[in-house]
Amino acid sequence: MRLFSIYQILFDRYGQQHWWPGDNAFEIMVGAVLTQNTAWANVERAIDGLRRKQLLNAEGMAACSPEQLAQVIRPSGYFNIKAKRLQSLCHWLIGQGGVAALARYDDASLRQLLLSVHGIGPETADDILLYACQRPVFVIDAYTRRLFSRLALFQGDEAYDDMRLAVQEALSKNTVSSAERVPLFNEYHALIVRHAKIACRKKSPRCDQCCLRVLCPSASVLSSNVV
Repeated sequence: MRLFSIYQILFDRYGQQHWWPGDNAFEIMVGAVLTQNTAWANVERAIDGLRRKQLLNAEGMAACSPEQLAQVIRPSGYFNIKAKRLQSLCHWLIGQGGVAALARYDDASLRQLLLSVHGIGPETADDILLYACQRPVFVIDAYTRRLFSRLALFQGDEAYDDMRLAVQEALSKNTVSSAERVPLFNEYHALIVRHAKIACRKKSPRCDQCCLRVLCPSASVLSSNVV
């Protein structure tokens, strides 16, 4: 696969993205839940609300009434559902002994534990693993599927874990240790999101502005479909 060369082109184009926004691991976990089905600007508003109410901690959020928590995170959308998911995560985290206690688990075990928490699916679990826990897990989202399918690296409809493991295996050939894979996976995912929003858009892609155009078999077709 050409995955690493694609990464280098994206990095040369956009530079370091400094992901994930958050002051600490717990805030990143909260953001991973709140960002489901909404824009990041809405997540920031919800997190600011939690901070103002002094609820940006597992104990405070777990003790809060679901109705009160839902109102605080209202800007993130689907606030009643997300309030329940956040409280499930907080209760689980408290039961584990806090964020620091998660270090005792290996990557696969921690992933399975996260997936057992109400409302935590594969993408959210991997956001938490990579960005909050610094584990070498690649995040597969809609942007990743769109870009890699247009580049003919994948069909785009592969099972989540099949695609994730394939990307991880390919990129791991360019690293020596787990410690090197974490920043690579972090930066790559952030660059994909940036590029997908700017050039490789779902509708009306800007192929003429795409730094990957020469590698993209879809470019001529997509460009001809733009009105």
